[in-house]
Amino acid sequence: MSDLKKGIILVGHGGIPKGYPADQVSKLKRLEAQRRAANQPMSAEELELDTRIRTWPRTPETDPYQAGLEALGTQMKPMVNGALFSLAYNEFCGPTLEQAVEDLIQQGAQSITVVSTMFTPGGSHSEYEIPEELEDLRKKHPEVTLHYAWPFNLSQVSKMLVDHIGKFS
Repeated sequence: MSDLKKGIILVGHGGIPKGYPADQVSKLKRLEAQRRAANQPMSAEELELDTRIRTWPRTPETDPYQAGLEALGTQMKPMVNGALFSLAYNEFCGPTLEQAVEDLIQQGAQSITVVSTMFTPGGSHSEYEIPEELEDLRKKHPEVTLHYAWPFNLSQVSKMLVDHIGKFS
């Protein structure tokens, strides 16, 4: 098993880039809410709006969230013992989790661990959406092992935060 090619995906929330039309975000969120309420697949209109915002040109100035997640990924990548490494976003930014999984599989990953930057329980992305997407991807790629590193050990997260606070006290 140790010869399996491994991959890691760091998933962040995603942000709306500065300058993106607010009416388009509102329309996208409305369509998403309707779809979820009806338990339907994404409509062509929602997919088009979702793709447009995820592929909108970005810079660190127009999307500091993306720049921040990329900076975190740059710090993490050398620490993952040579595993393939990718970033993904829940919304507003690309790549999607599905796109990141597909990319790592294309690169030969046979075992992929997904970890979210959202540490606390209670969030819809971490608790529902990511597990649902991974379940669909497991069906699509039964030959690949997909792990979800969730939930976080809140004691460890608390220790990290307290250690960090100590640097400012």
